[in-house]
Amino acid sequence: MEAQTQLHDLPDAVLVNVFALVRDVRTRNAMALVCHKWHPLERATRVSLALRGNVRDLYLLPTCFSAVTHLDLSLLSPWGYPPGHDYVTVARRLRQAFPSLNSLTVYARTPEALAALAPQWGGALRAARLVRWHQRPHYLQLGADLVPLLAACPALQSLDLSQFYCWTEDIPDALKAYPVASANLTHLNLLSAASADGYRAVELLSISSVCPNLREFLAPCVFNPRYLGFVSDETLLSLAANCPGLSLLHLADPAAVSPATAPAVNLDAEGFAPEDARITVKGLESLFSALPLLEDLALDLSQNVRDSGLALEALCRKCPKIKSLKLGMFHSVCRAAGLHLDGVAVCGGLTSLCIKNSADLSDASLVTIARGCRRLSSLEIHSCRNITETGIRKLAGLLRLSLVDVRISGCEQLEAARVLRALEPIRDRIQQLHIDCIWVRPGLPDQSPDKDIDDVEQDNEVETSEEEDGLETPSESKKKKCRYSDEAEDCDGIDGFWFKTWRRLRYLSLWFPAGEVITPLADAGLEFCPELEEMCIKVEGDCRACPRPSQRVFGLSSLGSPDRYPKLSKMKLDCGEAIGYALTAPTGQMDLSLWERFYLHGIGELNLYELDYWPPQDKEVNQRTLSLPATGLLQECITLRKLFIHGTAHEHFMRFFLNMPNLRDVQLREDYYPAPENDMSTEMRVDSCSRFEDALNQRHIPD
Repeated sequence: MEAQTQLHDLPDAVLVNVFALVRDVRTRNAMALVCHKWHPLERATRVSLALRGNVRDLYLLPTCFSAVTHLDLSLLSPWGYPPGHDYVTVARRLRQAFPSLNSLTVYARTPEALAALAPQWGGALRAARLVRWHQRPHYLQLGADLVPLLAACPALQSLDLSQFYCWTEDIPDALKAYPVASANLTHLNLLSAASADGYRAVELLSISSVCPNLREFLAPCVFNPRYLGFVSDETLLSLAANCPGLSLLHLADPAAVSPATAPAVNLDAEGFAPEDARITVKGLESLFSALPLLEDLALDLSQNVRDSGLALEALCRKCPKIKSLKLGMFHSVCRAAGLHLDGVAVCGGLTSLCIKNSADLSDASLVTIARGCRRLSSLEIHSCRNITETGIRKLAGLLRLSLVDVRISGCEQLEAARVLRALEPIRDRIQQLHIDCIWVRPGLPDQSPDKDIDDVEQDNEVETSEEEDGLETPSESKKKKCRYSDEAEDCDGIDGFWFKTWRRLRYLSLWFPAGEVITPLADAGLEFCPELEEMCIKVEGDCRACPRPSQRVFGLSSLGSPDRYPKLSKMKLDCGEAIGYALTAPTGQMDLSLWERFYLHGIGELNLYELDYWPPQDKEVNQRTLSLPATGLLQECITLRKLFIHGTAHEHFMRFFLNMPNLRDVQLREDYYPAPENDMSTEMRVDSCSRFEDALNQRHIPD
């Protein structure tokens, strides 16, 4: 009898190609432990690696990943500090361990560490991403942060500064000083959420003039005409003339990038900003004519761009490759005045569309967009006050075959239950979803899901035109009794009960105002999500102005039922924008420790594998610290393997985590601006973090 052929009998050339397709880090680690043959093959196909240990132990530096081309050093412990004290020795050891490197990510708190690392790979380095959440050292000259990198790596093609805090004046000076390196750049990302300042017109043109070969450019800009040097039509045209090969262009107002750090924009009753941007339809048409290769465009402003429909029609004609579009404060993007397509609806090649703060976007506009953009797979609607449940439902029905990613937030007439009802047509197809969890809006009128948007005659004509396109319409689906039109056919039974099933939903993002609870989530419509793996919860608001919640707990335990979300294993709980009292609260108010108890109660009932947690903050003292009640509640998560706390914590609180049997990876990350500078307290002391990590690594981990 012939022996059966096993997987390990395949030739090495075949196994190498199979291994190269595996992306999950833990899966790759398990593959390397299968046998002596697989170990070197897995190591030879590993091209990306993030180091997480403490560099003071150089003998633990892995030397078997010689094929790695991308190395991430930004998460080394202790977080926020350069790799060791002897920069040169550490850099040389890294060079020996990773000789094939062409992409580097590093936490560059000061230029010294970068000055030691960059020359080790020199001309071989093609991409760099710098990270810094601490304040820029005041003694540095303009551009000094980037000098070591640009001087040592003249062939650099990609520079990502989206998580690197610096001054806007730093970038032009540094790029001008090294014209060869600047001319080789094809990707430049300056769109940082850490800064409330944008680049002025002069700075923007200075950057584009020394980087003429840019293909992708992202930057925050000053569009407000009240400020000197604001960006106007002339600026955009000069930018396009300097970089004619742009395929990706993202320009955003700082208030749109980081609402928490920038001043708020007060909209009037109709949804318009008090100021108009100096961006006109004619200027936009000229911009699109100058950038024929454009595929991804984002113009996110905080000032009005009126009557933009004609410009968007020109975008379709002038930029035939356009696939992704993001518009903020653009009005009249689609008037939907008749049966013909207009505005953004004529861009039939779009696969991703985001519309923010469009005052006159209506339900009829959404239907027209759905008729014209039949390839949309991702849609975001933010703060469009005229959108109702009816419009979202109609759009979802028309885009049922393509739409898998939906984000709806800030729309006054759409509370959570209405959004979930509106998405019924794609409930069995959607994979990613974001909603605002506002359960009841006082005074919101009732809306019938079947309410017509326009008169019956126009609706029938729209459906007739869709029949001619050969695509199914909502009315056809009802006649054929499709699954999504018959709730009973799209529900699963568990123990005699029927649940609405979101069959393919894998990622769920939820926004909560301070004081709101998560308990009504299932009753609102998210009853059963069998494939949901990751959930992101963001809490925002001033807890000091909130009355004591009617419920004593936020309700995380309601997510732990296997009859609801059986595969939920990864969670991000972001309370970083919840503001409260870190010290003694006034009479009748809850301090931050009580609010942490409120939000974390019941988290031990979830079977989580990984948790990212942002503690609430007190802005008056710039403090985001893990409290004792929060530590005790997190300790109850016995299934956790990875725990990342985006704030500070006392050393003796961290010791509680040593009692968690499966916990393998813990790190404190102060990745918010400004990260605290003083490391003398027990909350941030380097020695405290090192002692805890040593105690954690000495434990026996079953797997």
